[in-house]
Amino acid sequence: MAVAIVALILLWGAFALYAAGQPLLGAIILGLTTAFVVIFGSDRFYGSRFIFPGIAAVLVFIAFPVIYTIYIGFTNYSSSNLLTYHRAVEVLTARGTVDQTTEQPFAVARDGDEYRIWLPESGLLSEPVPLTDERTAALFPVDAPGTLLDRRQTVALREGLARLTLETPEGQLIRNASLRSFALVVPDYVQTGPDQLTRSDGTVLTADHSTGFFRTQDGVAVPPGWRVNVGLANFERIFTSQGIRGPTVEIFVWTFVFAGLSVLLCFSVGLLLAVILQWQHLRFRSAYRVLLILPYAVPSFISILVFRGLFNQNFGEINLILDALFGLRPNWFTDPTLARTMVVIVNTWLGYPYMMLLAMGFLQSVPEDHKKAAVLEGASSIRVFFTITLPQIIPPFLPLLIAAFAFNFNNLVLIFLLTRGLPDIPGTVIPAGKTDILASFTYRLAFDNAGQQFGLAGAITLLIFVVVAAISYANFVAMRRAAARRAGRTL
Repeated sequence: MAVAIVALILLWGAFALYAAGQPLLGAIILGLTTAFVVIFGSDRFYGSRFIFPGIAAVLVFIAFPVIYTIYIGFTNYSSSNLLTYHRAVEVLTARGTVDQTTEQPFAVARDGDEYRIWLPESGLLSEPVPLTDERTAALFPVDAPGTLLDRRQTVALREGLARLTLETPEGQLIRNASLRSFALVVPDYVQTGPDQLTRSDGTVLTADHSTGFFRTQDGVAVPPGWRVNVGLANFERIFTSQGIRGPTVEIFVWTFVFAGLSVLLCFSVGLLLAVILQWQHLRFRSAYRVLLILPYAVPSFISILVFRGLFNQNFGEINLILDALFGLRPNWFTDPTLARTMVVIVNTWLGYPYMMLLAMGFLQSVPEDHKKAAVLEGASSIRVFFTITLPQIIPPFLPLLIAAFAFNFNNLVLIFLLTRGLPDIPGTVIPAGKTDILASFTYRLAFDNAGQQFGLAGAITLLIFVVVAAISYANFVAMRRAAARRAGRTL
């Protein structure tokens, strides 16, 4: 019974998604429903019941978004091409120009559960209409109705009035032109054939399904457009358009530099502090340890916003101190080099406690006998560290360093909260900033721009996915090799 109830709920959800214009997601839910009934309805697949929820979650929340995003990268999906073809035709043919010579005021009278439209200048009253759907109502010359709705009540009916067409005794069709008047509305576009529209001035527009726009005979595109597959066009734009290729390459290189510097500095600072905290003669070690871990305990977005205030060019404490000591007031947010430096500094502050905690654990695993033997041979403390300690903690550290690199490669929160990718790169045709990494660059391209280019953002996302997949594979290989080395030492 429980299986049947859950299956019915899932089937309803699949149907609702299909009806809402999401057939692909509806098909996925339908497939999961079928698998759910088969697995939970038969004892033969009892063992699969334990892994089915995880597989379903991966398909719905990971696989589907990734596949759909990749698919978007092969389309022209953007703020100019949001609609389907049929919806674009409906929008264009619904446009009209009001003939002001026919404009006349109106009032509304209630008639039971329906309404009548009164045109006082021409003395015409409509038949009762519900104002709930597209409707054409005839007008008749009659006396004014007794009670009319006030202006506020009429405004509340504006959506229903917009769907209403009135036919005068002469056969003229008039529509709601404003909150106060009805008038003859001349359509701007009329569909005159398959894939063809004619504008009110006689211009013929033909549907161009390769770009998703209606075009005039001169090739001028008329928005809104519709979604079409454009193949590798978005990838060609990335690699051939200087206004896109230039900033994309610069951001791609900066992303690697930023992720590499972040990992190197966080690792170096964290390891240095871990070594200092392991010094037996250091007083108040516990207090220092707690203080140094605090940046890890505070939510990162709070720390980022605090640093945004500290680095403020006019009122930030950092510039106030530098001005008092050295007479300097660096332009942290407008100078590209200083902005990137600031981003790395803040990310190092946020990331070193994690590396310090790991290093404190790994340092405990280094045998003291090896260090003592090196000291007896006359090695200095620095040489003992670089020849004995560091080589033994790098193998277990390596997978974590690769994971940290992958995390910083997509560290959207830091860039978005600290600099929003600014300052902008000059001479671009897309929104791109000097401190943008690929993740923030893609976000701005898709959501933080008046000309939202989802298709181009999807293409860049695919490139990011390939790079992160390669990093993840390298992480897997590093972990396997580290495990093999540890197993060899154990033997």
